[in-house]
Amino acid sequence: MPPDPITALESAFTAHAAAWPGEAEDAARFIVLLREGVHAFLRERLEGHFTASALLVSADGRRTLLTHHRKLGRWLQPGGHADGDTDLARVALTEASEESGLPGLRVEGGIFDLDRHWIPERKGVPGHWHHDVRYVVRAGADEAYVVGEESNDLAWIAVDAVAADESMDPSLRRMALKWVAGG
Repeated sequence: MPPDPITALESAFTAHAAAWPGEAEDAARFIVLLREGVHAFLRERLEGHFTASALLVSADGRRTLLTHHRKLGRWLQPGGHADGDTDLARVALTEASEESGLPGLRVEGGIFDLDRHWIPERKGVPGHWHHDVRYVVRAGADEAYVVGEESNDLAWIAVDAVAADESMDPSLRRMALKWVAGG
């Protein structure tokens, strides 16, 4: 019998911390949150909650599809709230599909990156923490994206250019550097 999703995710966080010691402190925080159970996957948990996102790479792995986020006004990877779903790889895949309009996307491997970041107060929602679990999602042959309502624009950008661009979000650059180094 397979382990329940919460137990499996805790094991994945522990394994990620061992593989990426620089993210061990975040992994420990994620495990503490995870032990709250399904409540931690709901945006209604106002202190903070799980989100998932995707380093969405082209079929050849040389480019990444970024969204110019409408609310935040900067280039980021696709992603969003778990909204009760404890399968964060599925959340990352769903968000990447919805935000890009690309068919045939697939998750590769397990957790690729962890990032805990502060979301400032907005429209009556208090500031809170996003515990973002990131996965690599690979595109198929069709790279014709569709710009949705959450984005000002989308663009395929060379992963090594993202890694080198100091104006990019630091956690996005970290993922790009990991990818360029072989993940």
